[in-house]
Amino acid sequence: MRLGGNAKYLAEAATDEAVADSVKWAKEHQLPYRMIGDGSNIVWRDQGFPGLIIVNRIPGRQLLSQDEHSATLQLGGGEQWDAAVEWSVGQGLSGLEFLSLIPGTVGAAPVQNVGAYGGELSSVLKEVGVYDTKNDCFESIPAEECGFSYRNSRFKSVDQGRFMITHIVVKLSKNNPGPPFYEALQKYFDEHQVKEFSPAVIRQAVIAIRSAKLPNPREVANNGSFFTNPFVTPEHFEELKLQYPDIKGWPSKDGRVKLAAGWLVEQAGFRGVHDAATGMATWDKQALVLVNERARSTNDLLEFRQKIIFKVDELFGVTLEQEPELLP
Repeated sequence: MRLGGNAKYLAEAATDEAVADSVKWAKEHQLPYRMIGDGSNIVWRDQGFPGLIIVNRIPGRQLLSQDEHSATLQLGGGEQWDAAVEWSVGQGLSGLEFLSLIPGTVGAAPVQNVGAYGGELSSVLKEVGVYDTKNDCFESIPAEECGFSYRNSRFKSVDQGRFMITHIVVKLSKNNPGPPFYEALQKYFDEHQVKEFSPAVIRQAVIAIRSAKLPNPREVANNGSFFTNPFVTPEHFEELKLQYPDIKGWPSKDGRVKLAAGWLVEQAGFRGVHDAATGMATWDKQALVLVNERARSTNDLLEFRQKIIFKVDELFGVTLEQEPELLP
């Protein structure tokens, strides 16, 4: 977002040992510490960070094992996420192609349990390699102990800041993906008359769709989707449907209905809005993306965020939740 205050100290860690050394240094100096990747999913408060920021630069792409149907890969936490996805697709492996073009690093992906277009990291993740800052040791956490849910994990919630992710292990398929596909993907395939599918074909489609509607954060100051898709009770959804027949909802495993946050924001009148008071805007092709045009502070961003949250709640009785982490 190009907003927020400065960090007092910053270090880059390209090895597991450098991570441990950085944490040790911060503890010795009684400073708070935090590991980040690219920071593409972080909003920093205006007061900055009074301790040590550790930037994850640990590289690595390794084939651990394979059989006739699958391959298990280890990816370094500092690897660029999309470069790792591209590499896996280049091996003819399926499982990460739906997550193409998501900004950030491999180490940040489990924190958010990244997902898009019907794919989710937790569906292929086997384990997460971490440095446990509480016990000062390295360990591997099996996927089933990561507390994954929609755009969430133990790394983002109950254990926020405790574990520094050094690598991940994923198990990918050697079989081609097949329908049914996410609605936007299926529409793309229909329009382009695509009838044969492979990881490379899926990746190409996802890149085309994302590029058409989402701004590149390296060029335009944004955090991508700023709000998560909210969940409501079936009864609430039916009430909304009576008032808004075009509203879409998808049943979830817990019995609730997932709504499209972008649709709610757009219906609230915030697509392509340029807010003079805060210098913030919403992207004209995707209302879910908040853009810093000339905001001077994180406070400006948060003020604009509240305008959207208030209006959506007023119209739909739904409270939107911010997707990027607000730190510290």
